[in-house]
Amino acid sequence: MNKPVVWSLLIILSAVLALALAACGSAAEAPTQAPAPTATAAPSAPTATTAPTATSAPVAAGSELEALAAELAGGPGAIYVGDLGQLVGPATDLGLGGIDAEGNADGSVPLESLERHIWIYESPYYQDLLEKARLTNPTPLTSSGEKFEFQYACTNRALLPCQLMEHYLLPNVAERTNNQLIINLTSFPELGISGADNMTLIRDGTLDIAEIYTGYVAGEVPALEIQSLWGMFKDHKAQYDVTTALTPDLELMIAEESGGSPIITHNWYVGIDQFFFCGEALTTPADFAGKKTRSHGAAISDWIEGMGADAQFVAFAEVYTALERGILDCGVTGADPAYGQRWYEVTTHMNGYLVSLFNDNVVMNSAVFNKLPEDLKAILIEEGAKHELEALRLAAIQNEVGVKKNELAGLVNVPFSEELQALSEQAVLNNVVPGWIKRVGSMEDPIFDIFNEKVAPVVNIRIEEDGTVVKTN
Repeated sequence: MNKPVVWSLLIILSAVLALALAACGSAAEAPTQAPAPTATAAPSAPTATTAPTATSAPVAAGSELEALAAELAGGPGAIYVGDLGQLVGPATDLGLGGIDAEGNADGSVPLESLERHIWIYESPYYQDLLEKARLTNPTPLTSSGEKFEFQYACTNRALLPCQLMEHYLLPNVAERTNNQLIINLTSFPELGISGADNMTLIRDGTLDIAEIYTGYVAGEVPALEIQSLWGMFKDHKAQYDVTTALTPDLELMIAEESGGSPIITHNWYVGIDQFFFCGEALTTPADFAGKKTRSHGAAISDWIEGMGADAQFVAFAEVYTALERGILDCGVTGADPAYGQRWYEVTTHMNGYLVSLFNDNVVMNSAVFNKLPEDLKAILIEEGAKHELEALRLAAIQNEVGVKKNELAGLVNVPFSEELQALSEQAVLNNVVPGWIKRVGSMEDPIFDIFNEKVAPVVNIRIEEDGTVVKTN
């Protein structure tokens, strides 16, 4: 069956499950030994995608949701229903929020950061999350005496999205289900997996729940890499708009490739503009030439090579040692992840950056999901939407605080010069997008139509029918 037909069937099946939930109230390294499967039931056909697609109407003044927003204001779980000030307040965990002038965690989400990110909270995607979370009409818990316990494989405990899952979503699911549904967080390093074959591990039931980062699984499903084409975006809003537009398409692809496994939430990766952490400033193309640079995916490797450096895939947990020993000249990641791994101890400059604000998919094995009673399924999806709302509240400060942490730790922040910005644009046109086209293989793949429809108008780059890449302005 060709992919367009499969996708059409998935769209129909997705709608069916959405109605059912409402009715009930609702490259890379080879992995080492993986955890034993916890479910043996045969996966069912793709049944659900969870990305919101409709544009919600504005919330009326005096509405029930507006009253709830006032009740939730000032901390974790706060939502935007017209008043940004209600989002101001601490994060669930101090390490997830802001820092003071001395670099100490104060956990804050200040108004000025929220104002700079108002486009998140006024977006159709955010408004639809409010609807999906069913905040004013949550699914009632009808199950009793059940006991389900699963593992969730997150990329690395040092990353902010993994910490938010551990401190927010997973406890909320346990509380709301009266401890009938327990999800324990683990990580790729702890499991001895790289993340590159997570699609397979989810499909065959080796993993119960796992984070699917498109850059890691591009070897299995190159089309998914549309979300990880580094260097294309001029600002965070541009990437946010493209990410939210692409989310339904990526969910359908993941459902197809993972045996119908549903997406229960999305991790939002903010505060991870891609900096080049090196022992020197990079201000000219000559400074990039030959630099052995850590890469975390095929597209970022293409960009690094386009800049004249030497891309080398190194697992995130191993980069510190590689930098310390001189195996690598530079490491590439976001400011906050680098700080969490203490790269400031083995580098002196953070050069860059490449804009980054995207989400990835948290996928649950279909057989595991289908074992759950209908009320627990619906509650899990609703709590997943609430988790995203909180992640986007924290996005305002997390998008800024990582840089400050590294500067306070002694790193010199070196923005890309105009010369390097121009070289970066050429690397995108000549290396990044063409490299992705080559990995996808066939120009008949519908992903290129999706690119031209949803990405091209924002980034002014179009893919022609013969595979050539052109600027549109």
